[in-house]
Amino acid sequence: MDKLKIPIYQVDAFASKIFGGNPAAVCILDSWLDDETLQAIAAENNLSETAFLVKANSDHEYEIRWLTPVTEVALCGHATLASSYVLFECRGHSSKEIVFHTRKSGQLKVSKINDGLFELDFPARETQQRTAPSGLCDAIGIDPEAVFLANEDFMLVLNNELDVHRISPNFNALSQVECRGVIVTAPGENSDFVSRFFAPRVGINEDPVTGSAHCALIPYWSDRLRRDRLLARQISARGGELFCENSSGRVKIAGRAVLFFEGEITI
Repeated sequence: MDKLKIPIYQVDAFASKIFGGNPAAVCILDSWLDDETLQAIAAENNLSETAFLVKANSDHEYEIRWLTPVTEVALCGHATLASSYVLFECRGHSSKEIVFHTRKSGQLKVSKINDGLFELDFPARETQQRTAPSGLCDAIGIDPEAVFLANEDFMLVLNNELDVHRISPNFNALSQVECRGVIVTAPGENSDFVSRFFAPRVGINEDPVTGSAHCALIPYWSDRLRRDRLLARQISARGGELFCENSSGRVKIAGRAVLFFEGEITI
């Protein structure tokens, strides 16, 4: 029986040089495989996300799905950026825009703009102030200035960047809190705001750079700072830089990407 060969790329997203940003795998499929096989590939890759692409209605449209090592997620920024990099830079797409069709997050667009940047056009996410659920603050290890619910995530606002740096969560305890993940954010020292993102419940203790979290972060900080254009840094160990814009119910998130490797999966 013939083996199936799948092109695979690993890209460091929201990074200007190798070993920075957030690594994502990108797999190009002729048609969708069964869910069990997709999840097994994502688990084998053992990155925060693997993106799977199938060409849709035209040469610049694709269906996209994102899987962590343990589950499928509704939206992922860095793996979408990585996918766009692969299509533009490795697969020879000549158009300046790619349209991605998702299962739960609508239509997403990515444009190739100047200075090596790729700009994601994503839905904005409303934040609603809440009382912290039981166990959240103890698991994070700090009392926040404010707590918000942002779709599937909780967002904790702290006083300063140093407080965000110092956080060392209890991941076992945090995995018991019912949410996709926890965003921790504060005003930045050399940027408009900083953040970190923790999601042990979906198999990612700390995500290096989280585009989807900025769907909530950008509207919040835009309103608080009274500016639509913002510079953001995610201050994980690998770190990442995001050029952000708040835009009428959408957010634009631009970043760079670097290819780490390309090859084939044989199954």
